[in-house]
Amino acid sequence: MRKIITTAFMSLDGVIQGPGGPDEDTTGGFELGGWSVTQWDDLMQQVMSEEVAKPYDLLLGRFTYNIWAPYWPTIRNSPIAERFNQVKKYVATQTLTEASWQETILLNGDTIAQVKALKATEGVDLQMWGSANFIQSLLQHRLIDRMDIWIFPVVLGKGKKLFAEGTVPGNFKLTKHAVSTTGVLLTTYEPDGEVPIGRAGDGNAS
Repeated sequence: MRKIITTAFMSLDGVIQGPGGPDEDTTGGFELGGWSVTQWDDLMQQVMSEEVAKPYDLLLGRFTYNIWAPYWPTIRNSPIAERFNQVKKYVATQTLTEASWQETILLNGDTIAQVKALKATEGVDLQMWGSANFIQSLLQHRLIDRMDIWIFPVVLGKGKKLFAEGTVPGNFKLTKHAVSTTGVLLTTYEPDGEVPIGRAGDGNAS
């Protein structure tokens, strides 16, 4: 069975919109695109290079795919671009009927059923980037196995959030973490059952 692994760059107030550039995603009048770019250091680059070098296929929402499809095929001399262009790209969409980016497979039927079937096959893990709305659907159906969340020391005030209103409650365990020289927290979480409930002062809290 394949694992679904999400990667998100997130501000302190939970926003994941437009981390890569001013024009990446201006939905809702968002004007702070590119907020992650100046925060990178050697550790972050190393971790990212190691993740991108692993075997995987991509699982993307339509909005993220529409940003990536015209961009990555034009990039030269980049290991990330080379990798993204080569791997299979499964895209959740109810509007796209054809795609020009090589190795693209459209999931345009019952998307959740298609993802469940894909997840149940033998093969490499499925990496997700961005795709905020798609993540909500996968969380609702408990299909995410690991969440890599890089928390940047900025507050953006508005924008698309990783855990939006209506997110299904759940408990997570921290399995890996590091801190960059710029103050970015590189965290990895895995689902860990239901939210544990207690009462302050009853001896269950320490």
